[in-house]
Amino acid sequence: MSWSTFFTAVSRVVRSFYFLTGVSFMVWMCIFDANDLFKQYDMYEKWRELQTEREYYLTSIETVKKERAELLSSPELLEKFARERYIMKRPGEDVFILVPQVEE
Repeated sequence: MSWSTFFTAVSRVVRSFYFLTGVSFMVWMCIFDANDLFKQYDMYEKWRELQTEREYYLTSIETVKKERAELLSSPELLEKFARERYIMKRPGEDVFILVPQVEE
C-alpha cells in the first residue's frame, strides 16, 4: 500500500458525512454546550468539597449528641456547662472573665 492510496483513503473518511457530523458533535459537546467539560469539572470539584463538608458535619453531629447525652444525665455537668459556656451565675455571685493579653 503506497502513501498516495493511504492518503486518499484517509481523506475519503475525513470528508465523510458521518465523520464530520461526529467531530462537529464532539466539538459542540466539549466546548459550546451548557454542560461542557469545564462546567463538568467545576461541578465535580464542588461535589468533592460538599462531600468533605458533609463528613465534617456528620462528625460534629455525633460530638454534639454525645455532649448532649452527658449534659442531660447529670445536673452538675449541666450547671458547669452553663457557667463556662454562657457565663451564667447564681444570684449574688460575681463573674470575672479573664482575657489573655495580646502582645503587639
